[in-house]
Amino acid sequence: MGRMHSNGKGISGSSLPYNRKPHAWTKPTASEVCETVCKLAKRGYTPSKIGSSLRDSLGVAQVKNITGSKILRILKVNGLAPTIPEDLYHLIKKAVTINKHLQRARKDYDGKFHLRLVESRIHRLTRPYRKNGTLAPNWKYESNNASTLVA
Repeated sequence: MGRMHSNGKGISGSSLPYNRKPHAWTKPTASEVCETVCKLAKRGYTPSKIGSSLRDSLGVAQVKNITGSKILRILKVNGLAPTIPEDLYHLIKKAVTINKHLQRARKDYDGKFHLRLVESRIHRLTRPYRKNGTLAPNWKYESNNASTLVA
């Protein structure tokens, strides 16, 4: 399947191992991993950063294999989940950065075009989040208020 706003058609990517059990050499227990996840979330880490740091420091390949639930579910149970989903947050951050650039360089027509692409991606991504209740049903992206969402 092709990409949304580019020419790529590739489908390559990493795949998870077939075996769902934690490796024999994995030392941390489920409670230790949950504790570490909560500690990192309180420091302001995003779920993907938490996964990367667990992989690099504790050797945890997949949190779900050890604890039985994903990082975001652990955060939701403990009341530490982010208000805006991570993928949407990064798209809004990108739009704010492009907007800030366009304030300085008004003639950058290529930048204006790409801002429209990013904003259309944001609008497209919010639809399912509003349907399943992750975002409020009346939540709406507005470019002039976007900088307050990512600050």
